[in-house]
Amino acid sequence: MTFSESISTCFKKYFVMEGRASKSEFWWFQLIWSSCFIISFIFESETVSYFLFGIIIMIFIPLFTVGVRRLHDTGRSGAHYFWSLVPFIGSVIVLALMLGDGTKGKNQYGSNPLTKKIKKKKK
Repeated sequence: MTFSESISTCFKKYFVMEGRASKSEFWWFQLIWSSCFIISFIFESETVSYFLFGIIIMIFIPLFTVGVRRLHDTGRSGAHYFWSLVPFIGSVIVLALMLGDGTKGKNQYGSNPLTKKIKKKKK
């Protein structure tokens, strides 16, 4: 999945926690989140910081939902996301869970997000 496909998919599924998300979908979206945080600390301009903070707030919900879908892709429940609430070690646990490959084919949360669905033309 490309950068633009990832962003558009995450915004189309703003509140959707069902189904699965590929590694590329999750990590491209995570890149935006991380970049905004890093850049907001580098620049001391209030205008830039407020703009980036607005982006961070706007993408918070889709970042959470794509994280849940990413856990589904690895065959785990979205409840594992709550490990990140444990100080220090929790974020490392969630990161480790996100790094794994998704299950091949269909799992209990849906079909593989990287398979292309072919639409049949009507005659």
